[in-house]
Amino acid sequence: MQTPWWQTAVVYQIYPRSFADTDADGIGDLAGIRGRLDHLAWLGVDAIWLSPFYRSPMADFGYDVSDYCDVDPLFGTLADFDALVAEAHARDIKVIVDWVPNHTSDQHPWFQEARSSRDSPKRDWYVWREPTPDGKPPNNWVQTWTDDQPTWTLDEATGQWYLHLFLPEQPDLNWRNPEVVAAMHDVLRFWLDRGVDGFRMDVLHALGKDPDLVDDDPALLPIPHSALNHHESTYEIVRGLRGVLEEYPGDRMMVGEVFLLDTAMVASYYDGGQGLHLAFNFPPLFTRWEAGRWRHQIEEVAREIEPQGWPSWVLSNHDQVRHRTRYGTEPRARAAAVLLLGLKGTAFLYAGEELGLEDAVIPEDRVVDPGGRDGCRAPIPWTGDADHGWGVEDPWLPWPPEPEVRNAEALRADDASILHLYRRLLAERKAAPSLALGDQTLLDAPAGVLAWDRTSGGDRRRILVNFTDLPVDLGASAAAGGTWTVAVASDGVGEGEPLAATLGPDQAVVLRPA
Repeated sequence: MQTPWWQTAVVYQIYPRSFADTDADGIGDLAGIRGRLDHLAWLGVDAIWLSPFYRSPMADFGYDVSDYCDVDPLFGTLADFDALVAEAHARDIKVIVDWVPNHTSDQHPWFQEARSSRDSPKRDWYVWREPTPDGKPPNNWVQTWTDDQPTWTLDEATGQWYLHLFLPEQPDLNWRNPEVVAAMHDVLRFWLDRGVDGFRMDVLHALGKDPDLVDDDPALLPIPHSALNHHESTYEIVRGLRGVLEEYPGDRMMVGEVFLLDTAMVASYYDGGQGLHLAFNFPPLFTRWEAGRWRHQIEEVAREIEPQGWPSWVLSNHDQVRHRTRYGTEPRARAAAVLLLGLKGTAFLYAGEELGLEDAVIPEDRVVDPGGRDGCRAPIPWTGDADHGWGVEDPWLPWPPEPEVRNAEALRADDASILHLYRRLLAERKAAPSLALGDQTLLDAPAGVLAWDRTSGGDRRRILVNFTDLPVDLGASAAAGGTWTVAVASDGVGEGEPLAATLGPDQAVVLRPA
């Protein structure tokens, strides 16, 4: 069988508001993405994932959808989207779109109709419950981003509470209703018919709710319900979604946001080949920069996920502090790039990590996100000019640190930059079947170093990552098995030369047999 494209892909996440602007309103747009496709083709990515661009009141910056089948005017038009897909495909870049199935906006026509009357034909499209005898919410679930706010809001006009795991402006859909299932399947078909290659599915594990709405364990609160539980009914929902994708040719795929910090539970969403093609595994996003902790994560993925399906790896995204900020230095961020792109599985990059961007510092009067995620969503600097290629010097969020030197134009002109490191890593990954699809074997290594082999047939690569800020004598173990040449080094030192006896501070290397 032919290997599906997503299995060997490096996927590049774009947060449209912050990627590139063409109309000088300080907000990125689809035309801006289209205008920067050559950067992505030069970098060597295989696919782009677009965070939401649908019509939305923007209470949660697009994750509160008021029309699933249109583009918000902030970002352009459906014609702009179609042009983006066509031009991406012309460069052999696949297009994945974000899809938000757990909830709509409270301004969506479905919810407006549902709340109009208890007798509305769409009432059961959402989750409604009567107040308790003392007038309180139906259970103790707490809302995401709060410590004590309930996931319920009382609709005064009809006297019932509606469920929202996130903001009150984001009422949860009732996936037990077949009409909801059919309508949302048609949303997928709308975008599949427009040529998209797959979907990133938001908060997927929360779709199936316990019909009894049992209280969360009080000892675990105030962790939000969506991060505590999943319900077995979700698996059937996911199988149905996969069935829609299988109506279409070309290995259409879905990757699920399964925000459960239990790798075995994440693995269950592959569902024996009937569920997700890929599931995001989030524990690495919260793992310290230590060799032992990362070895544990790799072993956990091999034990739990690989028997079920193909792994995925990610270090940064639009919801988390950038890994350059978490790890503290650029040398560590460079080593992390080697780590990410050397592991077995589909790699996801977040726009700007190839520039080594840190989170922006957001003044209190510029904070806009209810979840406190503004820092990692700062606009991408393209040039060293005052407007950094945006046509406006003060976009919707402040710039990340050092945009006058840490921008795409300046870093592309510097062969020693982190941008060129990412390009070399992606090229090596494409050239080496072992890195794209090969088996993975962890090796013995000196303290503070992580080492593993990737093999596919006769092709072989070895990856070494020094998690310390001191040089490490490799000894016999990490260099065993033949003579090695440095294919890619995180700091560029020694590339094309035989492996040295010492791995430099915060240095990571990809080796090929000499």
